[in-house]
Amino acid sequence: MRVLIAGAGIGGLTTALMLHQRGIKAHLFERSPEVREVGVGINTLPHAIRELAALDLLDRLDAVAVRTRELRYLTKHGQEVWRELRGTHAGHDMPQFSIHRGRLQKVIYDAVIERLGPDAIQTGAQLAGFMQDEGAVTAHFVQSIDGGGSWTERGDVLICADGIHSVGRKAFFPDEGPPSWNGVVMWRGATDWPVWEDGETMAIGGGMGGKFVLYPIAPARNGTQLTNWVVNVRVADGATAPPPEKSWSKRAQLWEVLPHAKRFAVPGMDIEGLVRATTDIFEYPMADRDPLPRWTHGRVTLLGDAAHPMYPVGSNGASQAILDARCLADALANAEHPREALYAYEKERLPKTAEVVRLNRKGGPERVIDEVEKLNPYLFEDVNDVLSRKERAAIVKGYAGTAGFLVKGRGVKGRGRA
Repeated sequence: MRVLIAGAGIGGLTTALMLHQRGIKAHLFERSPEVREVGVGINTLPHAIRELAALDLLDRLDAVAVRTRELRYLTKHGQEVWRELRGTHAGHDMPQFSIHRGRLQKVIYDAVIERLGPDAIQTGAQLAGFMQDEGAVTAHFVQSIDGGGSWTERGDVLICADGIHSVGRKAFFPDEGPPSWNGVVMWRGATDWPVWEDGETMAIGGGMGGKFVLYPIAPARNGTQLTNWVVNVRVADGATAPPPEKSWSKRAQLWEVLPHAKRFAVPGMDIEGLVRATTDIFEYPMADRDPLPRWTHGRVTLLGDAAHPMYPVGSNGASQAILDARCLADALANAEHPREALYAYEKERLPKTAEVVRLNRKGGPERVIDEVEKLNPYLFEDVNDVLSRKERAAIVKGYAGTAGFLVKGRGVKGRGRA
């Protein structure tokens, strides 16, 4: 079997490693001229790290990431709504990692090159279309670097892991239109900063209308560590207004984000100083797409953001792509026919990810902040007087159960001093 993978992001690279581990040949095609360490911070959850550990990547991740110890939900004023231990500290058998997206991608990329060989990834290769017959799929690629040349590749399966603007998805659903925008703009950055708290804690302050996210993404060195921050602000009605032009990872200016950042408070953190110290600030629209009725058409299927782009709440985007990779690799290794494998993969993963997409639109576990701020947008003496612990736990732990990373046996009791 030969599997073609369009896209060498986290989902595509992990799928290639999973297939190689199961004795299936995979070849990756990446439209960028090179696979670079781009992006800012993300969190990868224990159920996804378990799959990367099965690929013998745990030590490599430990060298470049932070094992997240605690998560705190705060109001925009900095008052605590909920806190809980994470990863191994919460009883999981694997950690939650806070990590630079580019470094996570490079760890997986390096493993692909080592195990599959340097020819396993062809860069500057943009998927342009495909055709199928009874015996195989023929994918058409164009040279994306200088616009010169095109060629075809033939394989048993084509996996479109080419992101929210997927060529494969558009081929199957040409009338879908652009991604859905909820009116929120995200400004993101990371810079070396004095260690906050214990260097292993993340904080999220404010609800979906306005939010500040803070967490370290690299081990501490000499009292400082690479610290990731995000400012989310609703700037328009997404139902009636398009997202800002060219805002899919454009560089932003300090004056654009600083007034919004100053709206938030995190105890012990100089938010204004952190944002001012950041050299490179990037802007993104908070966008997703509606769940699809199907991902698979014959020998072609979708994976990761191509299949289920979701709002970046609940730390689930990259994690769900990794779970896709494991499921699809197992299906291809065990099925008698590639089409049977793709059907089994879709049947398992599509409904689960569709539900995560829907929950993320409501705020995911972070919706607990919205509920508290809705009931009391000002300062309070005791959060339990605003929303009971049982009600708060139902929101946070209910999401964890749906997304697949609830610690078994803990139900909604969990931990949380607030």
